Amino acid sequence: MSHILLLLLLLTFETVELEEIKVRPRQDVTLHCQDPRGVNITLLEWSIPEIKSDGYVFFYRNRRSYESYQHERFKGRVELKHPSMKNGDVSVILKNVNVNDTGTYECRIITSDLSSGQRVQSESRRSIDLTVIDSGDPTVEHKDTHDLIIIIVAVVSCLIVGVCVAVFFIRKWKSSTRGNSYEHPPEMLNS
Repeated sequence: MSHILLLLLLLTFETVELEEIKVRPRQDVTLHCQDPRGVNITLLEWSIPEIKSDGYVFFYRNRRSYESYQHERFKGRVELKHPSMKNGDVSVILKNVNVNDTGTYECRIITSDLSSGQRVQSESRRSIDLTVIDSGDPTVEHKDTHDLIIIIVAVVSCLIVGVCVAVFFIRKWKSSTRGNSYEHPPEMLNS
């Protein structure tokens, strides 16, 4: 019995990945999560650690989802990207995001595989940092405009410096050639 338990522990593994996503309010966002093909998914949990005690973002067990385990703020807004979980894709689509949806989302999958004759369970986790950019946040909303303004100011400054340098050298050249200018002798001017 202890050999079987030890074998089960050795064959159980856990993987963790991290992804960052930035979106604007009212957009739909896909939170990606993938598990190996050909295994039986026995549990799928999408959660936010801060609210996990109050419910899940999405909960799936025994071949069906359970909306009753879902946190109130996600009800009616989360669905599997592929309801059949085709090719191990357990990604979810979070609809109509808002600033309150910002946070770290965790996908936890527990699978079991009997293909080797032994029951092998594995667990994988994937974390996604979702940032919903508030359209009223001036630090991020106008970043592209801010960068463009900096480029324009830099180009105009270079042009002004270039014109000033050119004017300086033209004046210097004119003042140095004034004293060296050739004057015709007066007798040649009268003839």
